[in-house]
Amino acid sequence: MSEPSSESPTTTAATRRKLRILVAKPGLDGHDRGAKVVARALADAGYEVVYTGLHQTPDMIASAAVQESVDAVGLSIMSGAHMTLFPAVMAALKTRGVVDVVVFGGGIVPKDDLVKLAALGVARIFTPGTSTQEIVAWVEAYVRPRAEAT
Repeated sequence: MSEPSSESPTTTAATRRKLRILVAKPGLDGHDRGAKVVARALADAGYEVVYTGLHQTPDMIASAAVQESVDAVGLSIMSGAHMTLFPAVMAALKTRGVVDVVVFGGGIVPKDDLVKLAALGVARIFTPGTSTQEIVAWVEAYVRPRAEAT
């Protein structure tokens, strides 16, 4: 006997719209292997992924988010500048009237700063060692319901 599907008959995985996710490397951080791995994992999971490349300013990231009509922005920050760059990107998004896009990220972030970033509205920070499957599962559980509600 098969398990019942959590999807309605009219909303199957094949008919749901593809989520659009922007993956960006803000600041001067030149370490992009993790961002590329996450971008590839998200693309392999069926999402449309826009990777901005290295050395993006907060304004460049916000502009790309608007141009690409993304559902989420994922920032990769390994430089220790997370308490400057996350708020700057969020402010740049807000300046452009973007308030419904989920902002998340990954990088080396101390536990005390995780709480501060959450208070600023960052939905989730994935620290080193997080599996790509966990990130994809979080996108499905957290980003998709918000994107489909708008």
